[in-house]
Amino acid sequence: MKATITATAKYLPKRVLSNFDLEKMVDTSDEWIRTRTGIKTRRLVSEGQASADMATEVAKILLERSNTDKNEIDLIIIATVTPDTMFPSTAARVQHKLDAQNCWGFDLSGACTGFLYALETGAKFIESGKYKKVMIIGVDTMSSIIDYTDRNTCVLFGDGAGGVLLEPSKNNNGIIDSILGIDGAGGDSLILPGGGSLHPASADTIKKKMHYVYQDGKTVFKFAVKGMADISSDILKRNNFTGDDVKLFIPHQANKRIIDATAKRCNIPDEHVLINIDKYGNTTAATIPIGMDEAVSDGTIKDGDLVLTASFGAGFTWGSMLIRWGK
Repeated sequence: MKATITATAKYLPKRVLSNFDLEKMVDTSDEWIRTRTGIKTRRLVSEGQASADMATEVAKILLERSNTDKNEIDLIIIATVTPDTMFPSTAARVQHKLDAQNCWGFDLSGACTGFLYALETGAKFIESGKYKKVMIIGVDTMSSIIDYTDRNTCVLFGDGAGGVLLEPSKNNNGIIDSILGIDGAGGDSLILPGGGSLHPASADTIKKKMHYVYQDGKTVFKFAVKGMADISSDILKRNNFTGDDVKLFIPHQANKRIIDATAKRCNIPDEHVLINIDKYGNTTAATIPIGMDEAVSDGTIKDGDLVLTASFGAGFTWGSMLIRWGK
């Protein structure tokens, strides 16, 4: 039994932060940001809005588009590194906001690869035969952990949410294969140092700005370029496909140069590569599902198309997945 995606949805906050806005906040420029990252604007939550709020909007759209009653949902998996609270989970908050009475759920922390981790996890629940409707949502409120005086990180990230509904496939469509990995040796290169059990919140951690994202940009970039290209090439070869077979490549949206390098390595033409980093920046666990929903909404992908996804993130984490699109 294969798991397949039967509905997609996204939510982007209304507030827009442009490169020109950032020019007034830190020593940077629109040209510098665009040429090095490909980003022009990113979205930020409104005051009082958090990850569970965005994820709930995605969940509501998924229910509507799939004609599913809230009490038919068996499981909710939320991929996020910015939960509303450490506990209860964001999944619990979404379940409560939906008033979905017959499901259970949990949060999954895989950083930018989180959605692919969650998608693989949800697929296995479907494949077990016990679960029929599993909701997978990637959401991050990155503005809550970004130092807007640090030009190395504040230009990169945005807020957003995206998700899918997984159900048993009625034919041979669905998730074909995945390759997922992790290497904690790279952990200190992209990290939120404070707030956990290692460095609990204190006056000292606040003074040292340990509750903001720290990134060693050069190390992360070097790993990401090779890692995402390798994993994408490997999964195609393992399944006897080439770049010519891929109708759409939906990569994690962290840096356009990384995306371009991966597509070139796999011989995927530019017109078959989804890029929306210019509009939203890096929304961490939300980038791939947002891309999926855009591609479905504008008709870029249709039933029977081969879709390739790939990501990398803090951990280091990485992953790639092949999907034969359709119910």
